[in-house]
Amino acid sequence: MSVVRMIYVKVNPSETAAAERIWKQDCAPLMIKQPGCLSEKLLKSDDEPGEYISYSEWEDQAAIEAFRKSKDHDVIIAHSDKLAGAKSEVKTYEITG
Repeated sequence: MSVVRMIYVKVNPSETAAAERIWKQDCAPLMIKQPGCLSEKLLKSDDEPGEYISYSEWEDQAAIEAFRKSKDHDVIIAHSDKLAGAKSEVKTYEITG
């Protein structure tokens, strides 16, 4: 079964354009080329300004762990750190149906 990894991100509403640009230009292209990454999407909250979910689907947990140990993961973290005061929480879910 596939595994979904969701990163809940909250940025200052004044930085939403920068957050979306960083995801589209820098982060998403690195994520989607990872072995085992099946899809990568950025979800923007309609209710909370500055709230996003990075939604990625992976073949298995091993693919996620390999990515987390890669240089590309470090690059993504560095890009994310450019957003002042951004907070994130990572959760994983197994697709069961």
